[in-house]
Amino acid sequence: MRYGEATVTVVDPRSYMTYQPFLPEVAAGSISPRHVVVPLRRVLPKAEVLTGRVTTIDQDRKVAVVTPLVGEAYELPFDYLVIALGAVSRTFPIPGLAEQGIGMKGVEEGIGLRNHVLEQLDKAESTTDENVRRKALTFVFVGGGFAGAETIGEVEDMARDAAKYYSTIKREDMRFILVDAADKILPEVGPKLGTWGKEHLESRGIEIYLSTSMDSCVDGHVVLKNGLEVDSNTIVWTAGVKPNPALARYGLPLGPRGHVDTAPTLQVQGSDYIWAAGDNAQVPDVAARKAGVENAWCPPNAQHALRQAKVLGDNVVSGMRGFPQKEYAHSNKGAVAGLGLHKGVAMIVMGKMKIKLKGRLAWYMHRGYHGMAMPTWNRKIRVFADWTLGMFLKREVVALGALETPREEFYEAAKPAPAPAAAAAPAEKAKAS
Repeated sequence: MRYGEATVTVVDPRSYMTYQPFLPEVAAGSISPRHVVVPLRRVLPKAEVLTGRVTTIDQDRKVAVVTPLVGEAYELPFDYLVIALGAVSRTFPIPGLAEQGIGMKGVEEGIGLRNHVLEQLDKAESTTDENVRRKALTFVFVGGGFAGAETIGEVEDMARDAAKYYSTIKREDMRFILVDAADKILPEVGPKLGTWGKEHLESRGIEIYLSTSMDSCVDGHVVLKNGLEVDSNTIVWTAGVKPNPALARYGLPLGPRGHVDTAPTLQVQGSDYIWAAGDNAQVPDVAARKAGVENAWCPPNAQHALRQAKVLGDNVVSGMRGFPQKEYAHSNKGAVAGLGLHKGVAMIVMGKMKIKLKGRLAWYMHRGYHGMAMPTWNRKIRVFADWTLGMFLKREVVALGALETPREEFYEAAKPAPAPAAAAAPAEKAKAS
């Protein structure tokens, strides 16, 4: 846009953007957590960034109600609106899941999972109770898509390395379990690579149970539909995503699964001043429909979100200036997944030809694609620097569990000490007399 043509305001409860495909590597310690987040105020110097949440939208008055981190809510007028809230973890009413489950949608969860897993090794090393030890060394992952398969592959890799520094723990003492309700894992890369990925994970000692689900996990007691019962302190939930539930309060047309219903131009159906893209949008897959696939929608992945953003930006400016809107059309370029250090699968689509790779070469494709897709050169360089250092230095296996409660030690030091028994004795004696 021209200078002074418009004011762009971004409202987000976090002051940074997270590149989610790197969360498994954050959990494994391959990338520093700070390097997979992009500070909004730094990369959007010409925009107004407000840290808060949009609670309601009045389309008639063109006003959004913003609830900031502190203080009272206020109204924010707009001429054009972009809805890009993304997605949240899709959960089910499983007993114990809310209390025991660990998600993988934010960098905080990636850090927390890493600290939690390493802390379980510390617990297992320090206890003499065999039941406590077994529960600490059992890790259950629910969901066999990209997030689940990549996370269990990376975390198993990290735990295998970490076990070398414990005198009483070996990889054989740990139990990794992957559960999925579908009959295959990694469906995004096709059945052959999915089968290879399953066989590869199983060769590393990971138990995989397909066509089953978790019935309950109260107090860490995991009960699967197939009858298997185990006790575990670590239950990672990666069984899909759903659109941000806040969309239901905005009065926008929604699809059957809660996504904002958009036209191929990314304009919200029935509106000429509201656009949506990414995981919270139901965008027609124009390329697939031209190929004869009816009711095809763009999948919620980084490949589409990055490209939709560019079309959306152009269309917003075109809408301001009265020019025609451009349809979003993108053919699938394939998919890549990392399953730990030097291990991965990749399917590259080149026209009508599909190139399928596995092992180290696929792992290079995975890192290369996502490394270049990472926003800003600042973060690209930092991520590649982390990977380069990892080639020469050993993996860090330090658990910083105290990060979750950083004030606990200071609180214990600063709270008033109880009165000494000797000082309390005279008062008690006087009361008795």
